Amino acid sequence: MQKKIFWLLLIAVSVLLDVTMSFLWATILTLPAVVLCWWIVYRSGWISD
Repeated sequence: MQKKIFWLLLIAVSVLLDVTMSFLWATILTLPAVVLCWWIVYRSGWISD
């Protein structure tokens, strides 16, 4: 379930970047988006050990 939430969040952020930014900036901001999505999922407790 945690992976699904991460991927859904990443897809939503990626689509938002693609719509609002140019291709170059959306490509550059992909790695920070991945880190941000992982951090949100991790800090919210959706990842259980």
